[in-house]
Amino acid sequence: MEATIERASAAASPPKLVVDGVSKRFRVRRDEIRALDCASLRVAEGECVCLVGPSGCGKSTLLNLIAGLDVPDSGSVSVDGKRVTGPGIDRMMMFQESALFPWLDVLGNVLFGLSFKADLTAAERRDVARHHLALVGLERFERANVHELSGGMKQRVALARALAPNPRILLMDEPFAALDAMTREQLYADLQRIWAERRKTVVFVTHNVREAACLGDRVVLFSPRPGRIRAEFAIDLDRPRDINTVELASHASIVTRALKGLLGSGPGEAVE
Repeated sequence: MEATIERASAAASPPKLVVDGVSKRFRVRRDEIRALDCASLRVAEGECVCLVGPSGCGKSTLLNLIAGLDVPDSGSVSVDGKRVTGPGIDRMMMFQESALFPWLDVLGNVLFGLSFKADLTAAERRDVARHHLALVGLERFERANVHELSGGMKQRVALARALAPNPRILLMDEPFAALDAMTREQLYADLQRIWAERRKTVVFVTHNVREAACLGDRVVLFSPRPGRIRAEFAIDLDRPRDINTVELASHASIVTRALKGLLGSGPGEAVE
């Protein structure tokens, strides 16, 4: 019988991540697009927070700002009280595509994520890389070429590469969206198991409300452009979670109703 894993409590520890009044605009030809408008978010140590909303609502923009890949027009992003001013190995990103290097084998791709760890010897890097391949169940594939892997295996390699440098925060931008349903469900189980073992702070972007309810301690709902955080939902379910249960579907339906309300409301209206 599997042990029940308690949900991380956002109130139990000070914020690991603080997003404070962040706004971001982009200029496309002669038009100015407000991707984010005064977004604020606090994420506790070891918490998994899922960001949900319609396309173009600023979810991925916020993830890029947390990663330091872009800078806000106003507001700030801080990790452990230190303002984010650029990329760093304390924040590692996973994308919808695995973004693996085809000229490197599986082990080489994970080792790349460790190339910035100057405090490790070459032998230590290899040990760390192999440990993380074992963590995602790919220890027998370290010499495989990227083109020999399935989509799910590629994303496992990408996850191992992101975890290997031991980041403070794992940022995930729809990493399972391109996979088939059975592979996604296996990866939901894998990610929950790894989260239980490592207790990483995770910010996860998705369009899939059930996926968000399956993985998140909280689901944060964004309104259509300009992107604003309009509601938050605590997912008070024990782990590990099965995406097919009635209890999880009930939580997901609450979020879905709120999302439909946002899509049907005007830009100045709030959702109850």
